[in-house]
Amino acid sequence: MKKVLFGFFIIVLVLTGCAHQPVADSSAKKNLSANDTEALNSESGNTEDEDLDFLYEEAEEGVSDVADPIAPWNKAMFHFNDKLYFWVLKPVAIGYKTVMPTPARKGVKNFFHNLQTPPRLVNALLQGKGKGAWSEFARFMVNSTIGVLGFWDPAEEHLKLKPCEEDLGQTLGFYGVGNGFYIVWPVLGSSTLRDTFGSIGDSFLDPVMYIEPAEASLGARSLLLINTTSLTLGDYESFKDDYYSPYEAFRNSYIQYRKNKVEK
Repeated sequence: MKKVLFGFFIIVLVLTGCAHQPVADSSAKKNLSANDTEALNSESGNTEDEDLDFLYEEAEEGVSDVADPIAPWNKAMFHFNDKLYFWVLKPVAIGYKTVMPTPARKGVKNFFHNLQTPPRLVNALLQGKGKGAWSEFARFMVNSTIGVLGFWDPAEEHLKLKPCEEDLGQTLGFYGVGNGFYIVWPVLGSSTLRDTFGSIGDSFLDPVMYIEPAEASLGARSLLLINTTSLTLGDYESFKDDYYSPYEAFRNSYIQYRKNKVEK
């Protein structure tokens, strides 16, 4: 029973990356100055699709028509996750940030991203994206050796090899599988029926899933979650404060973001 419970929590943490995707209703958006955006990005260490400008662009593309038949459940889970963030995750991430300098936290982020190459590589192949699959393979080889187990990213810094951010949810969408309906999971956050099954499928390709004992795997997942949060402190609050209806904003932005990823 103990291992079953640990396995459940590991799957929960595997899927946590879906949580708190921001924004949508452009009529409610406040304007961030260029300096504010630059400061937030500098603090978080984000240079890719976590960038605030990028996410605001997703929101401005329009409201999604994906069904939300279980809205009462979803809204309850949205508020539960919101409290969980402010009462638990954020305080822990702030403490972690205090004792871990930014270069070290970026190194941890790079390490896990490198370790989790298999799902991206396999899904690139499944979508026939040979260039992306080759980039993932080459990045893994370079970063695992010259990059010291992936803590450094010389593949992108010096060889200009960018990651191919593909997952099974995108692969299913690529082959015409629809979203189904919108779901907010406790702890996991925003998802759809398609992306939920996709995330579970990707978890079986994730090496962290197979760390033994189960407690060590759970610890690795927890470290990844806390480290990621420490690099994005302030982003969630900024998006939430910029909209009169945060639930609808986060829902629509998540759906639009995923739609653009599938079509990319």
